[in-house]
Amino acid sequence: MKKTKRELLVLAAATTVALSMGVTVQAKGDEKVLNFGCQMYTDGCVNSANDENGGWNAMRYGIAEALFKFDDNMEVIPWLAESYEVNDEHTEWTIKLKDGIKFSDGCDLTPTKVKEYFDHMKEVGPSGSAKPEKYLEFEAEVTVDDDANTINIKTSKPYANLVGQLCHPTMGITDVEHIENYDNGIIGTGPYKIEEFNGVGVGYTLAANEYYREDVPYDKVNLLFMGDNSAKTMALQSGQVDLVENITNVADIQDFQDNDDYTVDIASGVRCGFAWMNFDGVLGNKTLRQAILMAIDNDTICNSRTIGGLYTPGFSVLPSTLNYDYDKLENPYTYDPEKAKQILDDAGIVDTDGDGIRELDGQNINLRYISYENRLLNDFADAQAQYLAEIGIGVVPEYGSSDDQWSKLAALDYDLNNNNWITVGTGDPLAYMANWATDTSYCAYSNPDYDKLYEELKGEMDPEKRKDLIFQMQQILVDDAAVLIDGYYNSSMIYSKKVGSAHIHTADYYWLSTEITPAE
Repeated sequence: MKKTKRELLVLAAATTVALSMGVTVQAKGDEKVLNFGCQMYTDGCVNSANDENGGWNAMRYGIAEALFKFDDNMEVIPWLAESYEVNDEHTEWTIKLKDGIKFSDGCDLTPTKVKEYFDHMKEVGPSGSAKPEKYLEFEAEVTVDDDANTINIKTSKPYANLVGQLCHPTMGITDVEHIENYDNGIIGTGPYKIEEFNGVGVGYTLAANEYYREDVPYDKVNLLFMGDNSAKTMALQSGQVDLVENITNVADIQDFQDNDDYTVDIASGVRCGFAWMNFDGVLGNKTLRQAILMAIDNDTICNSRTIGGLYTPGFSVLPSTLNYDYDKLENPYTYDPEKAKQILDDAGIVDTDGDGIRELDGQNINLRYISYENRLLNDFADAQAQYLAEIGIGVVPEYGSSDDQWSKLAALDYDLNNNNWITVGTGDPLAYMANWATDTSYCAYSNPDYDKLYEELKGEMDPEKRKDLIFQMQQILVDDAAVLIDGYYNSSMIYSKKVGSAHIHTADYYWLSTEITPAE
């Protein structure tokens, strides 16, 4: 998720509790049961009105669905919607719902129900950047026609990508009228419904939605929270779970790939691992930033035994797999440690006291590197620190929780701050590229040319012109040595022979779906 505010790592002891509460349950008769081990976010909450991550959970667990979704090319396709029309100004959208869709409580999905959810999110939506105006502007006027089965959204400004914004997990539609325990019992239209919440750090028992519009492969899903990679690996190897997502230990993944009893499904994702550079500190010095980028062998790190296969190397803030002309970008800071040393020497950034650390403005350069244990971020930070030591730049690692990482980022209390963000959460990188606009930057970066292009992008409707603007913005960030790129994360699902098929999607919004089926 873009910002994981309360992402919790569940220790082996908690996992043992989880396993004892559900995984060992056997199917009764012909009952089809899936045991799924996965990461827990935001205490396992599935209420998108409380927390953005709750929306992610609701969609990932197969409980909530949105009007639209992304295919594996990140193209928008209908989901609960059947079709849509938009006027030439991109200010009025008419969305027609599919017929016959029901919530898991048996109530019909109607345009009025959709509007009730939108209104609910407006009233009590999560705080901060997760507020739903990011996906559906507050000033939008929403009207419905239940007889025609249509929703009309009239916006106060043009939207280039409203249907993409309606794909976001925060916009997964739930029945807000017939809710009893909203924190852990939301009612959605997905293939599965909540039967029981087994507790924070434990998981959920899910049951097939009897009102779903197609056959649901499993009668029951035991969803077990296990944030620790070794716990996922051991549970899958022992047969306590049938399916896991995103094991990040490369050796374990390779073992599963080499074992015919397991299938590993890996997808090129749309996440970028990167470290912010704080322009309000020592990294305000461009020569120092340039030297850092030239000192680090990104290709070798991404292909190392620790990282190998889970990240694709790159140098721009948008993954090379996206259609934004990555191959046309020019990288002036390719790996060249000798050149890195030379430009530092030429700028007078040298080691005057012989302690192995260069100085800037009379102070040793010891960069405070904030990171946390998620998607191999700490491994990247460790490897990068070793490369920087070779050119006389010190690194002081501060590895804590995701809360630590986020609070220090927001306070500009760091030199380098490592994280992993989804780049096209709504099918378009506008919100992500805002991270380097002057008014919305978390790193004190400011470039008037970048800001000008960003403002143009906000109002541009033509897809080709938007693509060109995004290309130019990427090149500015590259030229300014503004970001230290780890690489582009590849998601995975691994499953045993008890599962017939499973697929991890490019947009990691979709985990439990009807695509996951039991073996014959």
